[in-house]
Amino acid sequence: MGKQISIVEVIQLMLAPGLMISACGLLLLGMNNKYSLVVNRIRLLNEERRRLFSKAGEREFAYEENVRLESLSLQLTKLAFRVKLVRNAVLSYTVAVAFFVLTSLFIGLGYVLGNESLNYLVTILFLAGMLLVLLGVIYAAYESKKGYDIIRLEVKIDE
Repeated sequence: MGKQISIVEVIQLMLAPGLMISACGLLLLGMNNKYSLVVNRIRLLNEERRRLFSKAGEREFAYEENVRLESLSLQLTKLAFRVKLVRNAVLSYTVAVAFFVLTSLFIGLGYVLGNESLNYLVTILFLAGMLLVLLGVIYAAYESKKGYDIIRLEVKIDE
């Protein structure tokens, strides 16, 4: 016969996934801010590109305008990729939160039903949530690297 646990111990067990939900919330907040910044940057670069085209009219572009247009196109392509990375990080964190919520629910359900066989499911759900957090962190780190690459590109072109 397994050891009987008290309600206090069940609540303590349910707090670990709760802390991960809170941590994911902070990560999501940061990624949503980054998403807003990247989208805003895309809009600004698109607006600059439209102004260049409208200003040029029917005449040929000057050398500097051609260089700037090439830079804008390259940056926009790279920023579109960055938005996908941010989206993937946000999705990873969001699904991780769902797994942590399910973990807490199954911990409580296991206590109410007196069913220790749910412990395997609880462990799998928690580990899956942690793997999704890791995946989100990897996407976020890769996105930061890509952001740095875009800045290096812009500085190099303007030299």
